[in-house]
Parts: sequence; structure tokens; C-alpha cells
Amino acid sequence: MHKPGAIVIEGHVQGLSNTRSLGEAGIPVIVVDTRPCVAQHSKYCTGYFKCPDYGSDSFADFLIDLAKAERVKDWVLIPSNDHAVKTISKYKHELKKFYKVITPDWEVIQYIYDKARLIDIAKSVDVPVPETILFETMEDVIGSELSYPVLTKGKNGLSFYKSTGQKAFLSKNRGEFIANLKEIGVSVSLADTFTQELIPLNGENKTISYTAFSIDGKIKTHWAGVKLREHPLQFGTATYAKSIYVEECYRQSVRLLKALNYTGVSEIEYLLDPRTGEYKLIEINARTWLWVGLAKSCGVDYAKIIYDFMQGNDIHYPATYKVDVTWRNPVTDWVYGLLGAIKRYYSLRELYHTSAAAEVNALFEKGDKKPGYSYLIQLLKFYKNR
Repeated sequence: MHKPGAIVIEGHVQGLSNTRSLGEAGIPVIVVDTRPCVAQHSKYCTGYFKCPDYGSDSFADFLIDLAKAERVKDWVLIPSNDHAVKTISKYKHELKKFYKVITPDWEVIQYIYDKARLIDIAKSVDVPVPETILFETMEDVIGSELSYPVLTKGKNGLSFYKSTGQKAFLSKNRGEFIANLKEIGVSVSLADTFTQELIPLNGENKTISYTAFSIDGKIKTHWAGVKLREHPLQFGTATYAKSIYVEECYRQSVRLLKALNYTGVSEIEYLLDPRTGEYKLIEINARTWLWVGLAKSCGVDYAKIIYDFMQGNDIHYPATYKVDVTWRNPVTDWVYGLLGAIKRYYSLRELYHTSAAAEVNALFEKGDKKPGYSYLIQLLKFYKNR
């Protein structure tokens, strides 16, 4: 493998999309994951290696050892996992001796993954955020006055999810709030959480992902999509999504990325508050996201852009992209779609017609269907073990 390739980190659905994007361009791809994954079964995967936990120091050592053993000098690291982003950022100086590293420095990353800091930055550039309260101790909570319902999350979202098993805790009244904080406190310090107002859902406002590739805070190309179905049924990852364009999300993201002086790919999530008409910031992810394959199908191929930028190749940055293109994970969308229909989030008729019309299949691609079948097998093994 004389041509410099890419190391795709985490081979789930987003890793599969990145592997296909690069492989179709003739770029060698090695996939690394903490466990067997769908991307390793793609015909475009030239190698697969099992790695330590992404959040551990040993993960950085693993990447260095991999570069030496496989002689992959100047390959591009493309992470799709928050813990991997954090570790790569912390050890960027050492990793740059072996790889091309798109991940921003820790000085930037810490302002993204510490949600309290991100909220401060957003406010400083007039980007709306949900009303937010920080508590240090239970004594602070006892003396507080809140308007319910509220959501309690971790300042570091992925660590919070890993520790508690939930992305967020919903409290409809004070009793539930106190009970949730006690449950959270078993595994997470209260000082590492924040509590926000719950933006009401009216059936029309869905989570919007505004994504961009920027250099020193200046956006070179962008794309946006909306989650139409997700799992879990609230605060989840997309199972069915569509490309859209929202001018206000674009303008707000321009200000945010400039304030962060951000270089690389980012995904910025917004939710429309029907009470105020504002698109309020939910979070930023410094990596590619689950349904990055939809952006590619719309004309914005982020994996290839990352590779070309890091290798100094000529790049055409798309100024526009296709809208109203739909993406679907056929497995999770049927499972959680049926569950959503039972709970009356949407109708069976809607589920059937939208599923049949989806243009982009997250798993099954002509000429590269093995990853889709491996996904089904892994899912069956998961439920059997459960």
C-alpha cells in the first residue's frame, strides 16, 4: 500500500460510509474498532484491527504501534467517535509524527465537549441556547426554582451516556427531578451535569444537523439534514432523515465556527423552539456523524474532502447540495419505526410510504452488500445475548 490511505476509526454505519467514500476513490482504508463492526466487511476495507477503548491512553499507543507495524506513514485519521476525538486531540503532537491529523487541538475540543463552555461561547456570538442552570451540590438544587419539564445531561455527553446508560434524564416535576439527580449521582458528579428547559415538540420541529468543513473558522462547504425518525424515540440517533436547508442555522453556524476558529468537519445540532421561533443550539460534534452518507449522496463528500485537505490535494468545495433526499437505516428504522407507530409518534401508513421511498440505504449498497448482512447478524447476536 504505497499510496497514503486513511484510518477509519469506529466502523459503525458512519465508518462504513467513510470507508466506501474513500475506497470508491481508490484510497486504501484500514478500519479500527473496539469490536467487530460492519465497515470491516466492506469490499473497500483493506485491513481491520481491534483496538483498545477509544478514551484510554492505550488507544493513542495503539495507533502509533499500528503505524509502525503496517508502515502507514502519513495516512489520514478519520474518527467518528467522541472518545476517539478527545484522545487524538490530547495526543495530537505525538500522533502527527506518524499520521495526518484533522482533529483540532485540545484547546478547541475542550470548548466543544464541555457543554457549559460551549453555551458560553454560543451566547457570546448571539446563538440562542435553551435556558440552562448549573448545580454544584444537592443543596443548590433544594434552594432552586425551576419551570418543568427539564432535561439533565452531562457536560461531556458520551461519558455521561457511558456512565448512566442515558443521553438525558427527563423530569416533569420537582419530585422526578430530585429522584433523577440521585440516580445520576450514583455514577456522575452533579458538578459534571447541566439542566436545561425542555423545548416542546409540536410534531413539526425536529433535530436539525448543520454540518460544515471549515478552515480557521471559515466555512468552505456545508450541508444540513433533519432527523425524521430516531432511536430512542426522543434524544436519539437518526433512523430516517432528509436533507434540507435552513438559512438561520447556516448564519448561526458561521458565527459559532468563527468564534471557535475551527478547522475540519463539524456537526452542529439545533432544535426549533416553537414558542420563540429560534433555532436553539443543542450540541456540536467534532467528527463525522451517523448519517454522513446522506451528505455524500447530496454532493458533499466529507470523508474525501478531509483526505484531500490533509494530503494537500486540489479540492472542489461544493457551493450547493441536493435537498429533499432521504436516508434510512433499514434495520433500526423498521424496529423503532414500528415502536413509534405503536406509541403514536407517527402512523403505519407514513412508515410504509417513507420507507419505500428512501433514496439512500445506510447498509446495503449495490456491489457492497456484505456489511448489511453482517449488521443483521450482529443485531441478532445482541438480542440473543440480552
